[in-house]
Amino acid sequence: MRFLFVHGTGVRRERHDALFALVRDRLTARFPGATVDSCFWGERFGATLSAEGRSVPGLGAPGTVPGPDEEEIAEWGLLIADPLCELRVLAEAGWDTAGGSHPDDDPDGDAFAMPGVQSAGDRVLELLTAVRGVPDGGEQAALLLGTGLAAGFPAALESVSRSAEATRAGGRAAGETQARELAKALARAVTAAALASAGADADCTGAERDRLVELITARLGGDARFPGARAAAVLGRLALRVTTQPLLNAWRGSLTVGATPALGDILRYQARGADLRAFLHERITAEPGPTVLIGHSLGGIALVDLLALAAARGEPVPGVELLVTVGSQAPFLYELGALAGVVPGTKLPYAFPRWLNVYDRQDVLSYLAEPVFPGDPRVSDQEIGSRQPFPACHSAYWKQDSLYARIERAVAEAEIG
Repeated sequence: MRFLFVHGTGVRRERHDALFALVRDRLTARFPGATVDSCFWGERFGATLSAEGRSVPGLGAPGTVPGPDEEEIAEWGLLIADPLCELRVLAEAGWDTAGGSHPDDDPDGDAFAMPGVQSAGDRVLELLTAVRGVPDGGEQAALLLGTGLAAGFPAALESVSRSAEATRAGGRAAGETQARELAKALARAVTAAALASAGADADCTGAERDRLVELITARLGGDARFPGARAAAVLGRLALRVTTQPLLNAWRGSLTVGATPALGDILRYQARGADLRAFLHERITAEPGPTVLIGHSLGGIALVDLLALAAARGEPVPGVELLVTVGSQAPFLYELGALAGVVPGTKLPYAFPRWLNVYDRQDVLSYLAEPVFPGDPRVSDQEIGSRQPFPACHSAYWKQDSLYARIERAVAEAEIG
């Protein structure tokens, strides 16, 4: 009996050698008389950046000082991720003031207002509840409809107006100057919450976003052109540290270059998978069977494609008695219609071998095969838990004794000698 291990995406020589040594030792311990081989394909058929990443905008661009647009984009990136972050600064830290650190020191403040008289901040919060009452045909209504934000706007308004951050920030707005900044912060929070709710369905430019903020701010008695103080300063510094364009350029470059072996191998296979499948066929048939194929991740996809295509042609790959896929996306690609060997809604070809599909619930790159090939006695799923989060769990299968025990059982069930 012979085992042939086919590695997954992103694996290159050093990683392959360490991984295969582990797999070989574990299989040899359970199958002392078996031959354990590997099919290393990463360097020959894996992806590389032929132009050294020059397709990535900004990669290696000179200069590290962000422009004004980049600062604004960074701020809105933080606001959309956490619409209440600006209000939270005002709620916790209050305002910078000319006379001291407490709102009562604000020259424009109303610290000596008569008891029972509504404060400036409370007036702004009360006005916020009326923002939803925009007459049909008004500019704000048209803007919300035209940007795809209309559906989520009421919930965004509700979440901001009822938030503890808004209440506390309103309570600290002691004068008209601070009330105007509060109005702007509330308008930005509502707009950011609406954008976050719409997600990819939002069709909103920066100019439309800014106009929506202006309209809401005006209805709250403020002026969106009024410069922020404490919140804007804190948010701006944080945004510049986290999401400046030079950092994004570096991150995008490192992500692109770093992800090329993993993501690139998948994309390359989808475009030029026939070459890899031909190589696998050559390696499988180089030695006589019976053969057990073990494919990890993309390796499993390629094996499913190869075996299905060959069986459909009436030329099954000689000697293959059992296929084991580990952390494989093949079942999901079948549902998408992205497998080369099996069309969605059709059964596996008659000559397709037994198939053991191993998955981990924490591994977002692993999928179930039995439910998409219902009633096929050749197909079985096996859950194995490594107690590791993703992405570590995607590679943690190979140290689990339960994996090799399940392979041993599958070999016995297939009566492979």
